[in-house]
Amino acid sequence: MIGQIIFIILAIVVFYIAFGRFNQIRKNILLGIDEKIEGDSPQRWKNVLLIAFGQKKMFKNWIPAFFHFFIYAAFLLTQIELIEIFLDGGFGFHRFFANKIGGLYPFIINLIEILSVGAFIATIIFLSRRNLLRLPRFTKPEMKGWPSMDANLILMGEILLLIGIFSMNGADLLLQAQFPDHYVSTGHLFISSSLGPLLFGSLDAGTLHIIERFGWWLHISVVFGFILYLPISKHLHIFLSFPNVYYAKLVPKAKMENMPEIMNEVKSMFGLPVETNTTMNPDVIPVFGANDVTSLSWKNNLDAFSCTECGRCTAQCPANLTGKKLSPRKIMMDVRDRATEVGAYLIANKVSKEEFNDGKSLFDYISREEIHACTTCNACVEACPVLINPLDIILKLRRYEILTESAGPADWVPMFNSIENAGSPWPMSVERDAWTRS
Repeated sequence: MIGQIIFIILAIVVFYIAFGRFNQIRKNILLGIDEKIEGDSPQRWKNVLLIAFGQKKMFKNWIPAFFHFFIYAAFLLTQIELIEIFLDGGFGFHRFFANKIGGLYPFIINLIEILSVGAFIATIIFLSRRNLLRLPRFTKPEMKGWPSMDANLILMGEILLLIGIFSMNGADLLLQAQFPDHYVSTGHLFISSSLGPLLFGSLDAGTLHIIERFGWWLHISVVFGFILYLPISKHLHIFLSFPNVYYAKLVPKAKMENMPEIMNEVKSMFGLPVETNTTMNPDVIPVFGANDVTSLSWKNNLDAFSCTECGRCTAQCPANLTGKKLSPRKIMMDVRDRATEVGAYLIANKVSKEEFNDGKSLFDYISREEIHACTTCNACVEACPVLINPLDIILKLRRYEILTESAGPADWVPMFNSIENAGSPWPMSVERDAWTRS
């Protein structure tokens, strides 16, 4: 009874805190301006099924994808056992489903254990890749400090979770054999039926009970810790990757978003009809592009919070590969950090998004050199396993710098002047269409 009370109180506290943290993430995402998402719903659901749920793009690099699958599949299937743990903890049951679903129960637990062994092997490999082999995409400057520690903490948490599962199952099997009237039979478990006697076979019933309870509480404690930790971790993508993939643009990757106001100005120069509802007001100073998370769209911010920090975008970026400062992963991490900072500022100073002004912008996080280095090749967009679009953010920052601030690299200015004066990016001594009159 005391255990039930502790569990219920702990669960209420954890979910109350977690709700507040996840709600703040939602508010941070919605700091962005509205963006209308259009397109074919069946195609969007297909993307969710194949890319978010099915991990389709992960398998472009099949070796890490293969090991990631074990962790991912074990995580999904363990949720069934987690439901049972919550029922047992809240109502004082023990193995609630064991005698209710017959032979399906040992099948599910066996599958969880097999996937858990695969997940353990994958976790050791991933820790080695990050800390021993030190693969280049895990050692980029933006990964120093907390991002690197974040990845390691989750992997070590995975190991603790597995220790809890096998301690609980192994000790429980031995107790079932000694006290069949008090411990519900789980059936034969391929791994725990061997591992349990090997590790705990010489222990008395009291010690076995302690180990079984230790495994149960370790399992749920890691889960509670993970729930609280998730909002400050890159592993938030476990949830956000699904809506992010659903709302990803369905247009070809090379298609850039038009600016109706600019298009109308060009049309008016050529005597073409313009859209009256988008004509610029001469009395208002126009703002093009974006310079902060409040002028990016909510989808841009969702991209940032969905980032897995896997580094596939940066590993494929030709600018980064040639030694330039640009890292698409860092762009996404900077947007997320800035949105978190702005969200905290609004709470601390009790101001609205419209009243916000802390004297900083995204350009305090992302240097001009970074956005100038982008070749707009879409390699980062193509590489992302959850359809994040760093290029869209880079283009909006560039547009703000060039069109709103009238700034930009000095070696770009002649090109802009040539386009404005001659309609060509190259300086020409004759009009561009002169050949049509010859």
